[in-house]
Amino acid sequence: SKKMMNLLISCKIGEYIICKSKQVQYILLFIVMLCYSLTLDAITFKEANEFYKKENYSQAIIEYKELLKHNPSAELNYNLGNAYYHINDFPHSVLYYSRALKFAPDNEDIIFNLELASSKTIDKIVPQNDVIFLRLYRSLLNLFNTDEWAYISLFAITLALFSILIYFFSPNLPLRKLGFFLGIPMFILFIFSYGFAFNQKKTFEDNRDAVIMSYSVEVKESPSYDGKNSFVLHEGTCVNIIDEGVKGWVSIHIPDGRSGWVSEKALERI
Repeated sequence: SKKMMNLLISCKIGEYIICKSKQVQYILLFIVMLCYSLTLDAITFKEANEFYKKENYSQAIIEYKELLKHNPSAELNYNLGNAYYHINDFPHSVLYYSRALKFAPDNEDIIFNLELASSKTIDKIVPQNDVIFLRLYRSLLNLFNTDEWAYISLFAITLALFSILIYFFSPNLPLRKLGFFLGIPMFILFIFSYGFAFNQKKTFEDNRDAVIMSYSVEVKESPSYDGKNSFVLHEGTCVNIIDEGVKGWVSIHIPDGRSGWVSEKALERI
């Protein structure tokens, strides 16, 4: 009957409204929880900075480390490096400045503080002279971080494709010339910037850089405590891991060209 049909339609509309109402409630709940989480992080970061300003560095370190578990960043690692520096814990200071530098390789403050903290450590490693090409490559690579290189590559390929379209489809000769001479350098820029972004991302994920955290460690010629001693390193020295094939041991290389084996427990990865 007509009344029954109207009743069924009313029920369906009611169910639809209830269903939509629940969806809206879930969305609102998610937004509230997200805002609360962001506010909580902001408050905690503010509190950590307050401890730092009041020179309560030990408590600031605890707060910064807790924040790092949820949101690793250059700023947090940099602040941790500063806090450790103020309590004269230079090995941890070097470690966290180095981690900050991975997020922001072109940050002059981080570079300066890392050099300052490194100068307070025992070992004074004199790097081998790199060829000019390698020095230039590293300088270019560290001009921007991974995300910035990725944005540059995206901009370059977009402009290159746009230039190609102008070259092939524009009836205007000067515009076609512009498309040709603009497209080539933009495509070259895309190749280099994409390569730099990929290289930085791979280096970041490989995590083969480390800092010696033991006060003194004997570097061995072989991965064994009975192995012959090669040289000694001290806390705060940066090393590069080149081999992890033996359980509990890693083969390391330092900037002056020397290499050897140390216990995995003696270092912490950047």
